[in-house]
Amino acid sequence: MPLIPSTYRAPFGLRGGHRTTIYPTLFRRVGTPVIERERLELVDGDFLDLDWSPRESERLAIIGHGLEGESNAKYIRGMSIALQKRGWDALAWNCRGCSGEANRLIRSYHSGVSEDLGYVVDHAINKGYSQITLIGFSLGGNIVLKYLGEQGAGLPPEVKGGVSFSAPCDLTSSSLQLGEWQNTIYMRRFMEGLKDKVRIKNEQFPGKLDLTGIEKIKTFAQFDDRFTAPLNGFTDARDYWARASSKPHLAAIAVPTLMVQALDDPFLPEPCYPTAIAQKSPYLSLETPRHGGHVGFVSRNHEYWSETRCADFLTTLTSHTS
Repeated sequence: MPLIPSTYRAPFGLRGGHRTTIYPTLFRRVGTPVIERERLELVDGDFLDLDWSPRESERLAIIGHGLEGESNAKYIRGMSIALQKRGWDALAWNCRGCSGEANRLIRSYHSGVSEDLGYVVDHAINKGYSQITLIGFSLGGNIVLKYLGEQGAGLPPEVKGGVSFSAPCDLTSSSLQLGEWQNTIYMRRFMEGLKDKVRIKNEQFPGKLDLTGIEKIKTFAQFDDRFTAPLNGFTDARDYWARASSKPHLAAIAVPTLMVQALDDPFLPEPCYPTAIAQKSPYLSLETPRHGGHVGFVSRNHEYWSETRCADFLTTLTSHTS
């Protein structure tokens, strides 16, 4: 589809990828939707914690968080509230080990767990939802895009489309870029959370992990080689990045999908802007606002631009498919 001109205009003083990325974390105030937590038991003996914000609608938005995020993140709550205001049910799902309780298996969550999103979708269908849309931020966006592309024309008919924000669709280039000096502030935060989860795994499974020198690990290349890849069936970091990336699957997406990637996103290098794929796809729309940072898209209004944009896209989409 043609590339979409963006309507987003960053507020004066918040133009710049780092500013727009950091501002919401430090300064945004957002309400908390009414939550009903459900534990979804998985066939492999593990579980996913789901946070429902119901309005007894036939329309459901399933929302996924970013790396080291969880369902209570500000951007998740803001999106849930925006959609509820428009009559949607919302379901924010937590990746394994991200809901405040360690998952049961030695495997971890990672950027390519599209099969887990599939379990959530199937569960929602079994509850009777006839119109389901998928939303993902950063890692969650990569998972949404990967799931939609893998399913292709075989996607359950209840799933009408998807939206991603700031998706690192090419994990190799994004992981390497985050290892550069200008992104040290983000990398340190990610590493703190990921290392803590590995230490918890070590307590759950004594003797199964080697934590020698873990304090010296500073990049995704090092961490994914040492832990993410072997714990999840990949050969090494490069194998993980290649197989977990959504970019190879984008051309196979067969439902209307909006992909929003800010041009000043400090996490995303050029390979994460799949212009050529979008131009050839009848379903994938790529919107690249000049500003917005990584999962930023700050507005002076209480509702952020990303929430309004997403809600408008999905409402139009479902009104055409109902």
